[in-house]
Amino acid sequence: MEFLFKLILRLVLLAAGLVFALCLLVAAGALLAWWGVRMGWARLTGRPLTPFIFRVDPRAGFGRVYRGAGRAAPQEEAARPGRRPIGDITDVVPKEPQA
Repeated sequence: MEFLFKLILRLVLLAAGLVFALCLLVAAGALLAWWGVRMGWARLTGRPLTPFIFRVDPRAGFGRVYRGAGRAAPQEEAARPGRRPIGDITDVVPKEPQA
């Protein structure tokens, strides 16, 4: 009985893997077909074929992070009303680093 269960489980997993691989193959084929139709249409109309471009501006990511940090600070302070601002702390004694 255990052998039969393991065999059925393996067959089901194999079938699921084959279906997944077939889906990936169909998706790649559809993308390739779309690219071919697009290239054929560009040649037929005489227009230049523009590539698929995803433009990334690295500065936009930094700006998003810094803007997000500025907005999160007031919410954080509102969540902890007993917390003092850093400028009010005066009882810190600087110490020399130990060797």
